[in-house]
Amino acid sequence: MKINILISKNSWANSYKPEIKKILKQFSKKISFNNNHKKTKKNTDVNIIFSYFKKIENKYLKFSKFNIIPHESKLPLGKGMSPLSWQLLENKNTIFFSLIEASNSLDAGVIYLQKKVNIPKNILFQEIKKIQLLKNLKLIIKFLKKIKTNKTIDGIKQKGKSTFYTMRSAKDSYINIDKSIKSQFNLLRICDPINYPAYFKYKNRTYIIKIFSK
Repeated sequence: MKINILISKNSWANSYKPEIKKILKQFSKKISFNNNHKKTKKNTDVNIIFSYFKKIENKYLKFSKFNIIPHESKLPLGKGMSPLSWQLLENKNTIFFSLIEASNSLDAGVIYLQKKVNIPKNILFQEIKKIQLLKNLKLIIKFLKKIKTNKTIDGIKQKGKSTFYTMRSAKDSYINIDKSIKSQFNLLRICDPINYPAYFKYKNRTYIIKIFSK
């Protein structure tokens, strides 16, 4: 089985590449990573679009038999970017993790697998991402096991009204110093400390905030 994994250059998932490869090597000795979908090799069995921020044209999707995307929402609700972060900001802690097929429309493909996951309210960015990684890998493993045993894989078409989340950027990590830490704790804990750290402005200077637990 030939497996390709797409991860964008500035994604949190890059630091987990060795772990991802170690877990998935039971299915293939031919696992490749890249950050550009145009580099995907033809005749790939499974293209895992793990944490990738670019639209993939249909001609490149045809390079692979399956193009699967882990997405943390109860689709068709919560399509778009950073669904887990946005939902935690909405004070949700029970999140649906979905595994879907890529399509020409954003996050509109059939749903292969879906599972409810509880995210503790007191954990920070790296812990959140570890849960995100492992829960998504469980869905991917379940999917790959079906392929390996030649089982039929039927996806379920999405039904209902769609909602969309926008991509998070540096401005979304702004902390209001006139508000309490408690009221902004969810924002503090979901901020990427490397790419998009929490920050505030005071007396014509910008200050970075990074939080740790003990």
